[in-house]
Amino acid sequence: MKPVILTSDSVCDLPEDLRRELGVKVIPLTVVEGEEPFKDGLGITPDQIYERYEKEGLLPKTTAISPQEFLDFFGPLVEEGYEVVHLDISAKLSGTYQNACIAAGELEGVYVIDTCHLSTSMGLMLLEGARLRDEGRSAREITEHLEAFKEKLVTTFVVDNLEFIWKGGRCSGVTALGANLLKIRPCLGMQEGELKVGKKYRGSMEKVYEQYIRDVLSLKNIDTRAGVLVHSGGIDPEVLARMEALVRELVSFDTLYVARAGCTVSSHCGPGTLGVLFALQ
Repeated sequence: MKPVILTSDSVCDLPEDLRRELGVKVIPLTVVEGEEPFKDGLGITPDQIYERYEKEGLLPKTTAISPQEFLDFFGPLVEEGYEVVHLDISAKLSGTYQNACIAAGELEGVYVIDTCHLSTSMGLMLLEGARLRDEGRSAREITEHLEAFKEKLVTTFVVDNLEFIWKGGRCSGVTALGANLLKIRPCLGMQEGELKVGKKYRGSMEKVYEQYIRDVLSLKNIDTRAGVLVHSGGIDPEVLARMEALVRELVSFDTLYVARAGCTVSSHCGPGTLGVLFALQ
């Protein structure tokens, strides 16, 4: 049986040190600022995106990874003797998954998964995949397990500045908030691969974060092996520390990761976004 390597697009938002520890390789999406393209995580930061928006009102665009880029990424791994299990952002949010499938069709032993999620829910899938890889499971077995595991994931977050996600067009339900756009802080969540508007909060962001955390962690049968507190920056460090403490108080995760979203996710959700992501048993 060939060794297995786990790969993902950059939307997984796993911290670089954890990616190295897990042996995960990441291929970046492209972020276009004005006329200048950057690779997600290379040459541009989320804070620079926010600064330009404040000064010029300009939001970047993100583009899917092309089939040729995927061939150039997968090809050397296959030549080294690996089978590849690759994870992509939900196909309903990006063409990246379809392009990965095109490339995989030209190679042997590349398994591509439409995660139907984004951000660190993809990271939780990578953690689960790494556990199975280390147990000696085959690429096909890992793929089959992760296809089932993704159905257990809970991907939600609350947004401070709705203009980013509204203008980015990734959640049609945000448009329906109409004149209240800047007064409501909704909980957004992934359902069947799409972003949907859930509970709507009002008040200061610190109070919104706290109520959101209490609401989402009231779910039954949470898988306590791992959870992620993910944010997009723009949150006072003391507030973020209090929210982390609250998560730890409410659920005793074996490991709680704190991660900052990369450029792709940040360019669509804006500063002040926070989510607690986990799986159910």
